[in-house]
Amino acid sequence: MTLYKKFISSLIVNYCMGMLMAGTAGAALLMISPPQIPAEERLLFIGIHLFSGVVMVVLGWGVYHIQLRPIRNCFVNHIESFGYLHSVYIRTHRLPSLVAKRIMGPHLIGYLLPSTALCLWFAHTGQLSLNYYQVFLTAAAAILVTGMHALVEFYMTSNSIQPVLLELNNRSYDLYEKELSLHGRVLISIKSKLRWSLFVIVAVPLLLYSMAIEYRYGGDIFINDYFWRGAAAILCVGLAFAFIGSRLMTRDTVTPIQLLYEKMAEVHNGYLRSGVSDLFSDEFSRLVSGFNHMMRGLKIQAERNNQLLESYFSTLAAALDARDPYTAGHSERVAEYAVRIGRLANLPEKEIQDLRKSALLHDIGKIGIKDAVLLKEGRLTEEEWDQIKQHPVLGEAILKEIEPVDAMASVLPGVRSHHERYDGAGYPDGLSGEDIPLFGRIIAVADAFDAMTSDRPYRKGMDEGKAIAILEEGGGTQWDPYFSRLFTEDYRRMLAESAPQKSLSHVEEVGSKSE
Repeated sequence: MTLYKKFISSLIVNYCMGMLMAGTAGAALLMISPPQIPAEERLLFIGIHLFSGVVMVVLGWGVYHIQLRPIRNCFVNHIESFGYLHSVYIRTHRLPSLVAKRIMGPHLIGYLLPSTALCLWFAHTGQLSLNYYQVFLTAAAAILVTGMHALVEFYMTSNSIQPVLLELNNRSYDLYEKELSLHGRVLISIKSKLRWSLFVIVAVPLLLYSMAIEYRYGGDIFINDYFWRGAAAILCVGLAFAFIGSRLMTRDTVTPIQLLYEKMAEVHNGYLRSGVSDLFSDEFSRLVSGFNHMMRGLKIQAERNNQLLESYFSTLAAALDARDPYTAGHSERVAEYAVRIGRLANLPEKEIQDLRKSALLHDIGKIGIKDAVLLKEGRLTEEEWDQIKQHPVLGEAILKEIEPVDAMASVLPGVRSHHERYDGAGYPDGLSGEDIPLFGRIIAVADAFDAMTSDRPYRKGMDEGKAIAILEEGGGTQWDPYFSRLFTEDYRRMLAESAPQKSLSHVEEVGSKSE
């Protein structure tokens, strides 16, 4: 409650400071152009403004309490829920804008409407020696002065709410162990704040001075003609400079913020290749330098994490291969063949990396198969074969237990479906055609080629050319015709390119023996 009392005190001080500045501006205007009111009318004139001031205070005070009620309830009463606390947190962030709206709304209307209406009425009845034009200028000047008052209170309130926001966040941690945040939500853009602030700071004094001169000399034909021909031109130039200057300064401030925001979005999406170009010579240069330093640290950390993850995948594959010395290196070779097919198919680099991980772990489910079945050298019984056919499902189940879940999500489809057949006769789900996941179709080709060309205890690996011929023949039935064709054509091309080199080596060997 002590913090809330300090907060209220700061708001009252802010209001008094704003009113003092507004009063100073009003006094300056009166010195430039004092109203020519006879002595017998001054009491009526003062009474009109005192009555309008009372209306202004009553309306402003009522709206002030409405605006602060949720914040006060949060400090005085029991906090109902995290959702309620979060709504108060957002309301507190909105308070500077609400204060500005209160001053430009009920506060201004409470003063302007009664004073203008009464002045016009008494001028119409002849009880005040004011013309309608002077009343209009006075009302316009009041709007401008109130705008400056609202601007001052907006920024002072922005500073005052910070301790309240920290306290609300602390209470959220204590009560719900959750953080209060806007989560990147922009309640009022810095572009709008700067643009309007700079324009008001530059343009309002020019307009007020012009109105004061016009108010004072409005009845003088010579002065009036001079004002509209000369001073009006100067006023227009000044306003144009204020308009253009506010936008140039806003752009100069917003541009580096926008660049940093774009790079932060790239970091959020995992893109850490480049930092922000250092295009600035002010304090933003230090901010850019700090951001780029952070980026370099994140990049180093990401590279280490990737190395650890790659080592993790390779270790799992090696652990599986270690169970059977006759299949040692099978997972690495299948991964190599799968990556080759992925590159031939022009897959994105990110997909190729995920494909490699999926291929490395495609047989990880065999860890759950008993040695008596997995390492059996003779022919498997039907029951034993059914157990072997469960290894894709077991592999998926094992990898689903690894945290974080999203780290393994991309490799699961390939692990489960690498024994599906293109004609639908595969296992475990009997999928066919392009219903089989992409990684499963690619790994099936790579797995079959390595299985055919590798030695087993019960048979010797077949010739690579024969294995390629089988893959060609089975394209469209057992394997995806597109991926099997990519692999076989590329392999035949490699064999053709290596044949002359083998022949040359053979000739050199024969020549050396003849010598």
